Amino acid sequence: MIRVTTFAGQTVAVFGLGGSGLATARALMAGGATVVAWDDGEAGRRAATEAGLPVGDLREMDWSQFAALVLAPGVPLTHPEPHWTVVKAKAAGVEVIGDVELFCRERAKAVPGIGLACPLIAITGTNGKSTTTALITHILKTAGFDVQMGGNIGTPILELEPPVVRETIGERRFHVIEVSTFQIDLAPSLKPTFGVLLNLTPDHIDRHGTFANYAAIKERMIAASHFAIIGVDDETCRHIYGREAIRRGGDANDQIPTGISGVKSVDPGIGVVGTQVGTSRNREFRSLVGLAGVGALRGAHNAQNVAAALAATMPMLSMRAFSEDAANANANLEALLLKAITTFPGLPHRMEEIGRVGRVLFINDSKATNADSTEKALSAFDRDIYWIVGGKAKEGGIAALAPYFPRVARAYLIGEAKHDFAATLKDKVEISCCGTLENAVAAAAKDAAVSSGAEPVVLLSPACASYDQFKNFEERGNTFRNAVAALDGVVLKGAAG
Repeated sequence: MIRVTTFAGQTVAVFGLGGSGLATARALMAGGATVVAWDDGEAGRRAATEAGLPVGDLREMDWSQFAALVLAPGVPLTHPEPHWTVVKAKAAGVEVIGDVELFCRERAKAVPGIGLACPLIAITGTNGKSTTTALITHILKTAGFDVQMGGNIGTPILELEPPVVRETIGERRFHVIEVSTFQIDLAPSLKPTFGVLLNLTPDHIDRHGTFANYAAIKERMIAASHFAIIGVDDETCRHIYGREAIRRGGDANDQIPTGISGVKSVDPGIGVVGTQVGTSRNREFRSLVGLAGVGALRGAHNAQNVAAALAATMPMLSMRAFSEDAANANANLEALLLKAITTFPGLPHRMEEIGRVGRVLFINDSKATNADSTEKALSAFDRDIYWIVGGKAKEGGIAALAPYFPRVARAYLIGEAKHDFAATLKDKVEISCCGTLENAVAAAAKDAAVSSGAEPVVLLSPACASYDQFKNFEERGNTFRNAVAALDGVVLKGAAG
């Protein structure tokens, strides 16, 4: 745990008592602050009480006593309207921050300058944040570094081990954090050593008002980063890259473009040619690692994630490689990257390979809760897709996926959206209205088994929210996994034989 000492001797309000809120209260108290914790829900208040944390109704408090309000990132800061705690805090002149800001203030006390002695890598973007964060962590751990991963993925940031300065390169501790716009908005002093912006498409407009506001928050983190790593495969990010290039003085070494749209667009930078990811400089491409056959990193979207991960890790990996064995540094570095990429297990519910029955591959992409995410999955396979789709539909449904319909051998419709999706797919894709996920897996497995394709794939990529039939996308993905595991003749990923 990181002891938050920057509010020692002061009183701090903490609102939102999920996992990160509870961790925040503990970290503040460990650092000497007095905490008043509250949540609108009884479950959160009960969890805090059971954890021995001081709970007090902030609606009844004198807000002049508080030095800060630490707000959970899921609580509205500005849109659709500020939460009542934010209104009270601003009326009393109390700053409103989040747990990432507390981490940044503690880090600033411990780590000098740009932080290369204890690098902070922060990853944001609309899609791919979690995979890229996990991949960066895996690369660094494969290289033998001390890596702390958290934030918007897994462990709350204040439950990580604290920043510590280590001059020897191989002993340095990295903090690799995934950050959402909600977290960036509550972290005004976030200044990563390496800031990664993967991509931008409209998202969370209800919380930010406009797409421009949403994008501006992401850009703020990139502008504050010492090394700025920017995906240039979408127009908004290309504009951000252009503005940063001007602000930083043109083709600066501390700004690295990444992308899959061609090496010319990322020169100098890290891009993709076919299944190879590598560096481009002076229009010359040098491969660093190949992705062919790497099941956990299928698809162009994952190639984009790999390019960003390499850009974020290469400076430190290269520095150590040359310091240890200058003569063989490049060969050793490429061997390390190959090992890291080929052993990356991927994340559950994100293009996760579950197993096979004969030639038939089963992929769990339950995390695809909208059409934009499902597009990435459909684009990863050229043909013979037995597509399980449906749930609680998002605005626009699946009409935008029409260019990929020819790749689909048959669609198996589940959940609330089945009738609407049937209408969209009519006369374009053969369909089966299955209702439940278990029925869909059984039907898709049977049909795929008699396919003439070399590697037919049963793909769960629902393009929908899960909560018409499941608590969350994790439960939906686990249900898929269990249904596949029950099939006759299945060989699960990682199983012997």
